[in-house]
Amino acid sequence: MTPRTFPSRRAPAYREVPDEKWNDWRWQMSNRLNSAEDFEKVLVLTESERKALNTHDLFRVDITPYYVSLIDPDDPNDPIRRQVLPRAEEIVPFTGMMEDSLAEDRHSPVPGLVHRYPDRVLMLVTTQCASYCRYCTRSRIVGDPSATFSRSEFELQIEYLKRTPQVRDVLLSGGDPLALAPKILEELLARLREIPHIEIVRIGSRIPVFMPQRVTDELCGMLQKYHPLWLNIHVNHPNEITAELAEATDKLTRAGIPLGNQSVLLAGVNDCIHIQRQLVQELVRIRVRPYYLYQCDLVDGAGHFRTPIAKGIEIMEGLRGHTSGFAIPQYIIDAPGGGGKIPVGPNYLMSMSDHKIVLRNYEGYITTYEEPQAYTPHDPKTCRYCQNKRMEPGQTGLTGLLDGEKMVIKPEGFDELHNRGGGAHRLRDNLEKWKPLGIGAGGEET
Repeated sequence: MTPRTFPSRRAPAYREVPDEKWNDWRWQMSNRLNSAEDFEKVLVLTESERKALNTHDLFRVDITPYYVSLIDPDDPNDPIRRQVLPRAEEIVPFTGMMEDSLAEDRHSPVPGLVHRYPDRVLMLVTTQCASYCRYCTRSRIVGDPSATFSRSEFELQIEYLKRTPQVRDVLLSGGDPLALAPKILEELLARLREIPHIEIVRIGSRIPVFMPQRVTDELCGMLQKYHPLWLNIHVNHPNEITAELAEATDKLTRAGIPLGNQSVLLAGVNDCIHIQRQLVQELVRIRVRPYYLYQCDLVDGAGHFRTPIAKGIEIMEGLRGHTSGFAIPQYIIDAPGGGGKIPVGPNYLMSMSDHKIVLRNYEGYITTYEEPQAYTPHDPKTCRYCQNKRMEPGQTGLTGLLDGEKMVIKPEGFDELHNRGGGAHRLRDNLEKWKPLGIGAGGEET
């Protein structure tokens, strides 16, 4: 079988640029497009785009020459164009818009660090990206060249992690961590690796998609010194999968870095089962596992990207059974107000009783599963894993909102949840009983 080849494109305006410049990520960063005059050298602007580009106080616009070259200049609804070029719809607010839709600021013990779950944190390390998505969840802080995280704030983040031993997993995000100067990025990774209880470091980056030239042999050689290291990229449409991106992911995987993909469901971009199926299959071809498909967040300027939840469920229904199971992402709604990530999907469980479960498959075939008549459950009191993982007195756990009240899970509350099996049905049934124990909510993918 002949291996699949991916296209490589360069807009006519850049054909005279020498390859050594075109393939230099610093040149790509220095020559980003951000004005109507810049874009008119590459494509014909619509009146809607021109109006938005000439409107002050909109979210920052910057697009690398590489990424703008992927746009079909003759298609005003090109799916890549819609993601990064502003339109007049961006000026119009919509009902439900929230400045900090994920309530990250509420869960930030020190500047730039979000701690919701007991064992993992989100670390915002920069406000800069190679290009800027028009639906950016963090548009309230990202893109402002005058707003960045200082050395003293980095030190506060590191010190917080050192004195918080339950944190074992750190996600670096921003902005885009790969937009950091190489020496600063390596220093940050090295400082994290000096903390004994941090087991895993993850990076969320769209730079391999916006600017694959950044994924150099030197970068991969540096990253692989700090394993276990994971990286999630952000591809929304098959048109973004190019020969350059395939080369970048090949370098990263050869450096031993597992790759996942987080995409966002966007009206007019990828709200189609056929697009989504091709996307996940082509991601797997370049050794990137689909991880999350997000519902678009309630952020300023992004109302025209939102789809009904039913559209996302329809897409998930069209993936299950029609492609490989490991190529199917989770469809996630990041609940407004800091409620955390909620997986949503088709209902394959039709009914259940204490002895029988009725299920359907992707074709509509109905079957039953008989429950065991005798079951001896796991006993956490005699399980050494449960005992070893018991939270120490004084540690704080989940924080969040419940019925409008801010609460903290205390160790006894965490154990109560564990012993009872957790779960939404138990939470609702035992709400009043557990409320004094401080049951909280989840949040950002950390």
